[in-house]
Amino acid sequence: MAIGPRLDLRQSQSLVMTPQLQQAIKLLALSNLEIEAFVAGELEKNPLLESGGAEDDRFTPADGVDRDVEQPALSANIGGADTLIGQGLGEADSPLDVDHNAETFIDDGPGDRMAPQAVGSGGGDMLSGTSGEAPDFDSFANPEPGLQEHLMEQAGSHLSGMDLLIATQLIGQIGEAGYLEANLLETAHALGVPLHDVERVLGVIQSFDPTGVGARSLSECLALQAKEADRYDPCMAKLLANLDLLARGALPQLRRICGVDEEDMTDMIRELRGYDPKPGLRFGGDRAAPVTPDLFVNPTKEGWAIEVNSATLPRILINRRYYVELSGGAQDKATKSWLADCLASANWLVKALDQRQKTIIKVASEIVRQQEDFFHKGVAHLKPLTLKTVAEAIEMHESTVSRVTSNKYLSCPRGLYELKYFFTSGVAAADGDGAVSAEAVKSHIKALIAAEDARAILSDDTLVDLLRAKGMDIARRTVAKYRESMGIGSSVQRRRQKALQGKAA
Repeated sequence: MAIGPRLDLRQSQSLVMTPQLQQAIKLLALSNLEIEAFVAGELEKNPLLESGGAEDDRFTPADGVDRDVEQPALSANIGGADTLIGQGLGEADSPLDVDHNAETFIDDGPGDRMAPQAVGSGGGDMLSGTSGEAPDFDSFANPEPGLQEHLMEQAGSHLSGMDLLIATQLIGQIGEAGYLEANLLETAHALGVPLHDVERVLGVIQSFDPTGVGARSLSECLALQAKEADRYDPCMAKLLANLDLLARGALPQLRRICGVDEEDMTDMIRELRGYDPKPGLRFGGDRAAPVTPDLFVNPTKEGWAIEVNSATLPRILINRRYYVELSGGAQDKATKSWLADCLASANWLVKALDQRQKTIIKVASEIVRQQEDFFHKGVAHLKPLTLKTVAEAIEMHESTVSRVTSNKYLSCPRGLYELKYFFTSGVAAADGDGAVSAEAVKSHIKALIAAEDARAILSDDTLVDLLRAKGMDIARRTVAKYRESMGIGSSVQRRRQKALQGKAA
């Protein structure tokens, strides 16, 4: 065997992801609102991209033929962008080869109602999206004051000087539920004031609205509300000092501690149920952001119509006239290369967004087809479904389906659901024929518990028997796991809870 340098020719295969392919994959996982933010960034970087508006919309008849463009200009011998613009036919050049026969355009759909389209004219390449945004009436409303702002307004009218400084320090450490999260002794040392001054100021804060704010425990919060209602007597004080017994439903022991009979205990429990254990939540707090659907699913005579929510999609245009102006001037090689890259990037972005919509529609259509019984009859008829099943049906990779269904929401007559919701594991059927989804089993468990009699609470073993009677072969530990995941207590806890509700009723 010779030892020395030599040249070898080897052949191998490798998968190389171009930047454009990486961008297309990234776009699949983004929601419509995230796409809007992404496009905004691209508009800042690429001078050839423009944000389209209502004035850029074009009217397209039902037959898919654009009457504004003369038909002879659409022949196979049509020139490039420069030629078209020179002839005044820039609108005919489009990088999106939309097959109108393959696409389904839904008129008067939810997306159309959210953003009515206007009739206009304009040139360039466009991706159908929103033609205008409806006014956000919530933005006109003044923001509600937060809990701390509400308390500081009251502190400013009741306190001054050092007391106001102490109150400011304490109010800043009150959580959104209204409870004080500070140590009074540490606060006194930090401010250099006596502890009794801090306690006195806290007493003033606890007299503010809402009643119960500034409490350091649940017992103190309820006690403040009982004092406000003039119901804080020795019996109520003993009850509030033993809330753990009340939570366990140890009513006989509580009656002995409080020294009251059954009727008085029932009246005290009813009084407690009228108090607010978290008084601060009625003020401030960040408003929950509404979920905007990415897809609309509506029933039609032919089946189910699926439409992308165009109201949340940005409209982008490629300004080819601007490209012609820039490329026609005297430029160096680097500038021309940069301009060509901008045009290629803009064309790719438009095509990638169009392909993203088609892929989302394709995946959503298969999900609706697989879960058609859910859309007709409800969650009890949700079938087991995996990403692999959908991927094989539409001949795509499983990872692509996973990206498409991430952070996407579907709006249908039954409500708003995340696309991931329709993928659920299965539970074997009792007769061995098929399987039932885990969500359907949870729905049955919830319905059975909601309909149970207070005098006959259903145990997990009883739930197993009832579910098997409905054709669901499920183990007791699985019933317990599903019940706990829905936040439903055990039979013992539900029995105590219903007993307390009966007492307070």
